[in-house]
Amino acid sequence: MTASLSPSPAAPAPEALAALEAELVELLGARNVSSELRTRERASVDGARMSPIISELLPLGLADLVALPTTAEQIGLAVAAAVRHGVPVTPRGKGTGNYGQGIPMAGGLVLDTSRARAVVEVGEGWVTAEAGTPMVTIERAAAATGQQLWMYPSTAQSSLGGFLAGGSGGTGTIAHGSNDMGFVLALDVVHATGSAELVHLEGEQAQPFVHNYGTAGVIARATVRLEPLQEWRGVFASFPDFRGALSVLRELGRLDPLPRLVSADTPEVTATLPADPAFPAGRASLRMIADERTVAAATGLIEGAGGRVEDVREGPQVVLGLSMLSYNHPIEWLQKSEPGVYFHVEVSGDALVERIDEVHAVYEGGQLHIEAGHTVPIGMLAGVYRSPEQVREGIAALNALGVGVHDPHQWNVDFELHRTVETARTTDPNGLLNPGKLNPDYAGPTKGAIR
Repeated sequence: MTASLSPSPAAPAPEALAALEAELVELLGARNVSSELRTRERASVDGARMSPIISELLPLGLADLVALPTTAEQIGLAVAAAVRHGVPVTPRGKGTGNYGQGIPMAGGLVLDTSRARAVVEVGEGWVTAEAGTPMVTIERAAAATGQQLWMYPSTAQSSLGGFLAGGSGGTGTIAHGSNDMGFVLALDVVHATGSAELVHLEGEQAQPFVHNYGTAGVIARATVRLEPLQEWRGVFASFPDFRGALSVLRELGRLDPLPRLVSADTPEVTATLPADPAFPAGRASLRMIADERTVAAATGLIEGAGGRVEDVREGPQVVLGLSMLSYNHPIEWLQKSEPGVYFHVEVSGDALVERIDEVHAVYEGGQLHIEAGHTVPIGMLAGVYRSPEQVREGIAALNALGVGVHDPHQWNVDFELHRTVETARTTDPNGLLNPGKLNPDYAGPTKGAIR
């Protein structure tokens, strides 16, 4: 069993760190390498405080060095140097992950890819960009050629490499599913073998490096799918209660052409969102990124269910703003309204619509944020946090209602775990890539294991 499979890897030796720092300064320049404490602290946190379960365990690690390569090739050079010196490498994009996957639990080198942000080329149906390129930048480059991304995360400033290594879906998921379902056409990946080579992988060969937090290889460059640009409109609607919004959510999600996003929140969650005239007090909110050809049909469905359209807006900033009020973001606003009170789990299934009262009752103070998904509704269920045991018991109760649940309160790879383990035996033989995140026996904080 390699070190990458251990949740508690050893810290790197001071001599190795000093030698690596000197080499990185030579390779990347002094401005792109730091051992200053404040820089190391900033590079050692992500959005894990969104999880009260993980917050109780912080801090989980502190980088010894931070490197900020400015090109895909420099990403390769930095990884190779660290491997030669036996120093662990934790790759990082914009740090928008929520559950500790980007925290350097073994110390060592944090590889911040956010300065490697070139859009290399836009072709017919595809775009190639470096790992640190913000998704919103790629979307704009595609729009200039009459195209758009298949999907992007709700945090649109997230980097391409970070989204592919850590995310699973976002705006566009209704049509295309998660980011492992054909979105990725090719990757240039650095293996932890001591070579700076960017290994080019296409199609199915690239998939083992998606959604595994850089534990089997560091994404340096990626090619992802585009589709023809559509005219989008932001549709803002409200309902007297959440049931009204739920009654049309699935039908709105099946409009042709498909919407890019359909989100809905209870009146309680809506009240915590940033102030907007389209969020009238005491009403549930439903928001859409709809093809402009379907706005009339959407309006008819909303009004037929007792709702009202508060506004229809256009422009890329409207679309971006609606994306930033989807997926986990509304629950994050709820959490900010009462710090330290709420936790959440990721949920899916038609029971979210058909058995909402029972779903809400599983956790004290239950509040559902819901989305029209690729096949069934998906969402985030918040509740008042008491203990990991309470979370576990609630997951079992939700399963009994027919709700699919993903427990996000852990940092271990949980997508195709055993495939990643087998891949890493070859691509990371010394267990230096994001140690602590690839352990087939690790149960996670809500399943009884802490370290």
